[in-house]
Amino acid sequence: MDIQQVKQRFGIIGNSAGLTRAIDIAMQVAATDLSVLITGESGTGKEIFPQIIHQFSPRKHGVYIAVNCGAIPEGTIDSELFGHEKGSFTGAHEKRKGYFEVAHNGTIFLDEVAELPLSTQVRLLRVLETGEFFKVGSSESQKTNVRVVAATNVDVPRAIQSGRFREDLYYRLNTVPIFVPPLRDRTEDTLLLFRKFSSDFAEKYRMPTIKLSPGAQMALTNYGWPGNVRQLKNITEQVSIIEQEKEITEETLQKYLPDAFTSKLPAIFSGDIVDNKTFNSEREILYQILFDMKKDMNELKQLVNDIMHDRIGNVQMRENAYPSNVNENKAIINQNQESTIRISNVNHKNIQDTEIFEEESFSLGDKEKEFIIKALEKYHGKRKLAATELGISERTLYRKIKEYNLG
Repeated sequence: MDIQQVKQRFGIIGNSAGLTRAIDIAMQVAATDLSVLITGESGTGKEIFPQIIHQFSPRKHGVYIAVNCGAIPEGTIDSELFGHEKGSFTGAHEKRKGYFEVAHNGTIFLDEVAELPLSTQVRLLRVLETGEFFKVGSSESQKTNVRVVAATNVDVPRAIQSGRFREDLYYRLNTVPIFVPPLRDRTEDTLLLFRKFSSDFAEKYRMPTIKLSPGAQMALTNYGWPGNVRQLKNITEQVSIIEQEKEITEETLQKYLPDAFTSKLPAIFSGDIVDNKTFNSEREILYQILFDMKKDMNELKQLVNDIMHDRIGNVQMRENAYPSNVNENKAIINQNQESTIRISNVNHKNIQDTEIFEEESFSLGDKEKEFIIKALEKYHGKRKLAATELGISERTLYRKIKEYNLG
C-alpha cells in the first residue's frame, strides 16, 4: 500500500513533505517490534501514527490500547498500567488486570508519556528491557509481549535536564523517532484541511458549505495556528454554524482567529524554537526592542554632549595659549554654546520625552507585575491556569508572586 492509500484509509489530509515523511517512517517501522516515540506539538494529530504502525504490523490482529498518561491520577497510574492484587490498597476490592497484561501480543500507545511519574517510568523501563512487570501489591513478576508506541508534546531533553524524565527510558522509547510537523509548517495543507472540515460540517449539520474569499484564504494560510489542526477544525466548525453568509470574507474570518494580527510578524515569528533563556514570550521581545532603542538614544545623547564639551575645551585651551585671539575664541565659544543649546532643546523635545514615556509605560518589572495580577484575577487565583495564560511555568509564577509580594 502506498502513502496516498494510507492517507485515504486513515483520513489524513495534506501533501507537505514533513507529513509525508512521518507517514513513510511509520509504515517502514511497522513491520518491526521496535519502540517508537512520536513528538510534535499538541493538536498535530500524533494519535493517528500509532494506529498506522499497529495496522501494518504482524500484531494487527492483536489488541490495540491507547492510554492518555496525563489523564490518569498519579496514585492510580501504576494500577491502570500494570494491574493490582485484591486488597493491595484502599478500594482494591478485587484483582485487576492492567493494560500491559490485556495488550499481550498487541500494541499499547502511551500518549503524553512525559507526564508519567518517575516511579512509573522505572516500571515502564523494566517492561521495555525484559518484558516483565509486577502488579501493584504482588511480588510475582509477569511476562508480557507488547509493542510500545509513545507520544509527547514535551521537549524531552529539557525534561531530562530538569529531572522530570529518565534519560535511559528516553533512549529506550526513542529507538525510532517520528516528528509530526506543526500546521504553520504545512501552509500548503491549510486550505485542503479547511475544505475537508467545512464539507464534513455542512453534511453533519445539513447546511450549505462555507467558502473563503481570496483575502480570507490568505489570512487562513498566514495565521500561525498555535493549536494546529485541532484549532483549525474547531474554528471551521464555529464559522460553519454561526455565519449566515456562506462566503466568508477576511474581516469575518479575523473574528475567529485569536491574535491574528501577530500571527506572522517578522520580528516575532519563526518556524524555529525561540531560546527560552532569551525570550519567554513575544511580549518580552517587544520590551527588549524598546529597551534597545532607549539605550541607543541615551548613547547618542551622551556622544553629542561629549563632542560639544571637547570642542569647548579645545577653544579654551587655544585661548590660554594665544591671548591675542581671545575675542575670536569667545565668538567661537558663543557659537558652540548656541549649538549646544539647540541640541539640548532637541534632546528635551525628543530624547527626554522618550525617557519619561519609557519609565511610565515600558518598565518591564511593572508590566510583568501588572500581567501577573490580571492573570490571577482572571482565573480567580488559580495559579496553574494563570501560569498557562502567562506562558511561564507554575514554579516561575510562584517565584514572581513572592518577588512582587502578591501572595
